[in-house]
Amino acid sequence: MILCLDAGNTRLKFGLFDGTGWLKQRALDYPQLDDLFDRLPERPTRIVACNVAGDEVRLRIEALAEQSGLPLAWLTSSFTACGVTNGYDNPRQLGADRWAALIAARSLHEGPCVVVMAGTATTIDALDAKGLFRGGLILPGLSLMRAALARNTADLPYAAGHFQPQPTNTDNAIVSGAIEATLGAIERMHATLEGDALCLLSGGAAAELAPHLGVPHRVIDNLVLEGLAVYSKTT
Repeated sequence: MILCLDAGNTRLKFGLFDGTGWLKQRALDYPQLDDLFDRLPERPTRIVACNVAGDEVRLRIEALAEQSGLPLAWLTSSFTACGVTNGYDNPRQLGADRWAALIAARSLHEGPCVVVMAGTATTIDALDAKGLFRGGLILPGLSLMRAALARNTADLPYAAGHFQPQPTNTDNAIVSGAIEATLGAIERMHATLEGDALCLLSGGAAAELAPHLGVPHRVIDNLVLEGLAVYSKTT
């Protein structure tokens, strides 16, 4: 029984994996981390994790593993893993969450794909049919785009509008602008891949993007946890 932990910028996502499927997947705020084991239906036998939340969170997870007596394996970016080859100039510079998502994408789809993680930041990564990660984009997430306009302009609010193709009020214009900018980046990346490329969408903002995306796509609840589950079979 494997506890998979995705330590993201704002929240911890966790899943309990039995080797074939998920017993549970949830997210919690970091102040609740110490109560994590109380939220599990069964006790795990080991932990597999990735972290982009910094050293403090890493140390807390390591302390939790030590206190529970469970072995802990960290997924970090490498040149190759689980059928994926890392095309970054410095493979270890790639965020561990992006690497996990690429591993998941390769296990879910054999052809070329664009891997999108739409959270605090939005990452848009190109994976070709041979499993080569060609490179990718990092954008502010939808909420960060709205917050940047509210923080750095005198007259624009933190918008609570709705998507419109041709917005006719300021709130809708801001929300639609953030969505359209992200969709455009995804679709431009999609155009760089040969063949019938699929877009795999994950993250908290995936539901805002998916209805308006003009390329073939699937929404996956948590690509990072899926990647950790695949990686756990190699450790």
